[in-house]
Amino acid sequence: MDGGGSGAAPNAGRTPEEVFRDYRARRAGMIKALTTDVDKFFKLCDPEKENLCLYGYPNETWEVTLPAEEVPPEIPEPALGINFARDGMNEKDWLALVAVHSDSWLLSVAFYFGARFGFDKEARRRLFSMINNMPTIFEVVTGSAKKQTKEKTPNSSSKSNKPSSKVSRAESRSKAKVPKDDEESGDDDGDEEAEEHDNTLCGTCGTNDGKDQFWICCDNCEKWYHGKCVKITPARAEHIKQYKCPDCTNKRARA
Repeated sequence: MDGGGSGAAPNAGRTPEEVFRDYRARRAGMIKALTTDVDKFFKLCDPEKENLCLYGYPNETWEVTLPAEEVPPEIPEPALGINFARDGMNEKDWLALVAVHSDSWLLSVAFYFGARFGFDKEARRRLFSMINNMPTIFEVVTGSAKKQTKEKTPNSSSKSNKPSSKVSRAESRSKAKVPKDDEESGDDDGDEEAEEHDNTLCGTCGTNDGKDQFWICCDNCEKWYHGKCVKITPARAEHIKQYKCPDCTNKRARA
C-alpha cells in the first residue's frame, strides 16, 4: 500500500504462508528503522510533535507518522506516542522499548488477518510457528539474537529437535514450513534461523522437506524420518514404546 497511516495490506493473502510473508516484510521495514536507519528514525521522532507511530509496510519500508484517522482503523494500530519518551530515556533503552511495541503490533496484525480470513486451529498454529522461528525485533535490536546463536554448541541445532524421552520421540516434530523466499541474502536473522532448522535430514529420502509434517526418531540409531517415508502415522506412533527404523530392523534380522 502507498503510504498512509494504516499500512494495510488488502492483498496479504488467505493462507498462513501469505500472511507470514506480509508479517516478514513489515518486520524487515521496522528493523531497518531501528538499526540501519536509526539516525533518521531518531530525528523523525521529535517529542515536540504530536503522537507519532512507527509503521512497517508490506514493501519492507517504514514510516513515522500520525495514527490512522478512521475509527475503527483498517487494521490494528501500533503504539501511540513513541516520540514522547525519546529524550527522557537512554537511547538504547528507548529503541528497545519501541522494538517491544513493534513486535506486539506485528503479531496483532498477523492474527487480525488470521481472524479475518477464517484461519482454523491448524492454520493459526502454522502461522505462529513460522513467526516464532524468527528472532523478534527486540532480539535483533538489542543483539540478544546473535548472542543466543553464539552460545549454541555446533550440534545443538540438531539435538534440540530430538525429545529426550523414548516415548516422546514418537511424537510429532513440529517445524513450520517457511516459504523459500524467506532465505534472502542480506537477511542476517533469516540466516540464523536457517542454521537452526536446516541440519536435520530424513534418514530415508535425505531431505528436510515437510517441516510441518509428522517426524519420528529411531531409538536405536537416533536418525529422524518423515512419518510418511517409514509409513508411521501419529496415531500409530502413540502406541510405539521403542521405535526402530527399517534399516535397524533389517540389520537385526540379518544378524
